[in-house]
Amino acid sequence: MSWKLANFARLDSSLKRRNIAGATHGAGAEKDVWDEFSNDWERLAFESERLLNRFTGDSSAIAEVDSFPEGKTRAAIIRVRVNQGFFRAAVLAAYNARCCITGLSIPLLLNASHIVPWSVDVKNRANPRNGLCLNAIHDRAFDCGLLTVTPDLRVMISSRIKSIRGDGTALQFLARYDGCSVRPPSRFNPEAAFLQYHNEKVFLV
Repeated sequence: MSWKLANFARLDSSLKRRNIAGATHGAGAEKDVWDEFSNDWERLAFESERLLNRFTGDSSAIAEVDSFPEGKTRAAIIRVRVNQGFFRAAVLAAYNARCCITGLSIPLLLNASHIVPWSVDVKNRANPRNGLCLNAIHDRAFDCGLLTVTPDLRVMISSRIKSIRGDGTALQFLARYDGCSVRPPSRFNPEAAFLQYHNEKVFLV
């Protein structure tokens, strides 16, 4: 089992960037499996949670929508809830349940923030590389475009915040982090292309 995991590790570019090496050789089937799931996070998330439910009996995501009648609507809601739970768990675990900007470590105040918005990219809704662990205030500012994270993992604060005068709170919570490096995750490094999208399409210069 450990050798098989090492074979898969050779395909994980985020491990290479951290100088963690997997096996030097592996079977072609491993790459096929890796590519299949890397290109379909929606299905990966749902299938993994479904299998986890089978072995643990935890059906909380399904219980939340029991009031809906059977059919396509109920199935779609269940899939969305399950994938949202998977995304949050994966992102928070990758950042060790700490805000990547401030280091805050109170889980109730942390969000798994989508870099490319949920409504824009269906394919990457459940992809943890499309996520950052942010506290509630910075999550809201990120969604509104008042801050962004550049592809080289630095915080950039909008000029709309920098131009505010006489608001010490804005300075304390937001402006002070301009140019700071974010804490990198242990896995699922944010995709540079996703960060570039946020810089260009969401961020309010």
